[in-house]
Parts: sequence; structure tokens; C-alpha cells
Amino acid sequence: MASDDPRTLVSTDWLAAHLNDPDLRILDASWHMPDAGRDALAEYNDGHIPGARFFDIDEISDQRSALPHMAPPVEKFISRMRAMGVGDGHQVVVYDSSGLFSAPRVWWLFKLMGKQDVAVLDGGLPKWKAEGRMLEDLPPMVRDRHITVQRQAHMVKDVSQVASASKLGDWQILDARAGERFRGEVDEPRAGLRAGHIPGSKNLCFRDLLNDDQTMKDTDALRELFANAGVDLDRPVITTCGSGVTACVLSLALERIGHRKHAVYDGSWTEWGMYPDLRIEKG
Repeated sequence: MASDDPRTLVSTDWLAAHLNDPDLRILDASWHMPDAGRDALAEYNDGHIPGARFFDIDEISDQRSALPHMAPPVEKFISRMRAMGVGDGHQVVVYDSSGLFSAPRVWWLFKLMGKQDVAVLDGGLPKWKAEGRMLEDLPPMVRDRHITVQRQAHMVKDVSQVASASKLGDWQILDARAGERFRGEVDEPRAGLRAGHIPGSKNLCFRDLLNDDQTMKDTDALRELFANAGVDLDRPVITTCGSGVTACVLSLALERIGHRKHAVYDGSWTEWGMYPDLRIEKG
């Protein structure tokens, strides 16, 4: 059982105990791969953890970008959070309907915006349901709340910064995709992308960080997984994946074990795999 930390990960027991705290805000950040055939908002409307608001990862994004769900501009994040009644002085808990998949992306977005009091629900909605806990299908009562944001630019990397890291090796690049995608043995789920990985990057599939019940493994096991993947935990890490969602599972795990110098490559493989002038490796 992982220890509860309101800045990284909290258990279903912790959330149940704090469910009625006036300054708790729960976000359902469920999101599915485009080919999954699931509608996260419809599922939220059918039943969610009491008081949860739906956080739409695709909509609360930078829609000026051709890439999917890139981090939103500060102004957009502020206006969406105010409309959702999420603001200063709140403890935020984010969950998703897969267990531990897309919620860390929203956890990272809050950190990027300078908000510290945000945690992911360990095991997410599946664990909450498996324990027979309460759900509701009513929309929450929302009151506008002021929110102050200070964007932490060091927590996100763009393609030129990642290309530089790939060449210089000053940052380690860690890819959260499944091994066969990393090695370029299978087609990418998004049409038109090349198969393979960023030169010099290492691979640690985000699923390997999880137990069977989709909770995150304990810190000793996490450290061992990073070490086995060839990651030097004394050096900075850029996390990447298919489109910047599961990279955040790696970032959450790094934060969990006390590693503070990590950043997400927001464009991830959707961007890198698209440009023929960027080198790729296979195998």
C-alpha cells in the first residue's frame, strides 16, 4: 500500500475519508486512445465519484496547435478552472476510468501551472468501484473560484530542446510506450507516423510501473524499474510517449521517488514521428 501524499498520489481510503472536505476538488480526467471506441464524457455522466468535475484533456489544450492535447495557454487554463470552480486553496485529486492512465497528465498540467496541492487517485475509478464505493450521476454544484497561475517553463520541452538532448545527452530521454512500438516493430496507432524512437532514448513502458489493480508500485520497485531501464536517477530526465499522456505516468513515478528534475516532451512521438528530417532509431 503506497503512502498517501497529497502532492503525488492518494489512496481510495484517503479520498473516501476526505470526500466532504470543503476545499477538496475532484477531477475526472478520463481519456481514451482515438481507436478505443469509448466516450469518456458519456461514461462520466453515467456515474462518477461524488462531486467530481469532468476535465476534458482534448478541449483544455492549445487548439492553435496541430498536435493533439498540447498544454493550454495560461489564460485558457485559468478560465476553464474558474468555470469548474477549481482555484487557489483547493486540494485537487485527479482520477481516470482506466486506473492510472490519463490522470497523471492532468496532475502534470497543474504542476506546470505552478499548483502543488494536486494528487492522482491510486488505482482510479476501477479501484473505487471494485471497493463498492459511492458514485453519482449528478453534475456538481460549481462556484467560481479565483486561481493564480505561475507557469513552470522548465517542466515542458519542445522538439528543438529534445533534439538537442538527443544529440548532447545532457538530459536522458525516457519513452513510456510499449516495447514493440519503441523498437518500431509495429505500426503506430496514429496514421502517417514513422515507427521507432528518438535516438539515444530509453524505454520503460508505463504499464510496468503498475500493479495488477492499476495502483502504482512502491518506491523501491519504481527505483529498480528505472535502474533496469538504464536511467541514472542523479541526472535529469525528459519523459515522452505517443502524445504526451502516458509520459506523465513516468513523471509521476519520478516525483514519487523524489526525483525533481524531469520534464515532459509535450509533442512526443506524434510530433517526432511526423517529421522526416528528424532521425529515428529502431530495435
